[in-house]
Amino acid sequence: MTLKSLHVLAAALAGSLLAGSALAQTGVAANPVSAPAAPAGKTDPRADIVKKIDGLKLEDVRMTPVNGIYEITRGSEISYTTSDGRYVILGDMVDIDADQNLSENRRRTIRQRLIDTVPESEMLVFSPKNPKYTITVFTDIDCGYCRRLHSQIAEYNKLGIRVRYLFYPRSGPDTESWHKAEQVWCSANRNEALTRAKRDEPINAPKCPADVIARDWELGHKLAVEGTPSIVLPSGEMLGGYAPPAQLAKYLKTGKM
Repeated sequence: MTLKSLHVLAAALAGSLLAGSALAQTGVAANPVSAPAAPAGKTDPRADIVKKIDGLKLEDVRMTPVNGIYEITRGSEISYTTSDGRYVILGDMVDIDADQNLSENRRRTIRQRLIDTVPESEMLVFSPKNPKYTITVFTDIDCGYCRRLHSQIAEYNKLGIRVRYLFYPRSGPDTESWHKAEQVWCSANRNEALTRAKRDEPINAPKCPADVIARDWELGHKLAVEGTPSIVLPSGEMLGGYAPPAQLAKYLKTGKM
């Protein structure tokens, strides 16, 4: 979690705890196996947390391995709270003995789950014949490093990397970059149109329903995408920024850059 996202989450939680203001919902459900209901006849301790922090649902809260500490999930943003919802803890939870960042592991699971909600038919996919790896890239047509990445798409494919694109116009709705994304989506050959758009070539596609742009953009916000390209690996790990083909292939194979 970045310092910026921690500050944003801290402000949101503080506003909810002290002023009772509503917080934005992401709609991400926790794993029900990890967030068991209270035994019969006993009050679910998560209910006290939900009452204390406006906008939460029971499925947004789950137990952690630490007695009395519960996890709060909003998109891929994670924080922790005491069982009465009085104290909120910002930062990652690390299991020293197991050498595991439990917060990052959780974020990866959430990223995978959310991305899996998008049908591949609603992505732009550039794939080799026999891919070894599949990555999902949030891209902005006008982003310089996004263009650099796409100019090497054949090299990624040659190394066995299958690239699935989701739209993330950083300038937001009703902007030039957003409209370019809509033009690409409304083109008969979307892959070809994306390549042309990233070369600053004009796209003259008829208007069509392009709700996927807003869907992808909102998904990016839920996953705390702060820049483009943002590359989500098969493990759910997210790399913020451009990675050259050979370097990315090495990392996918060995876990080392």
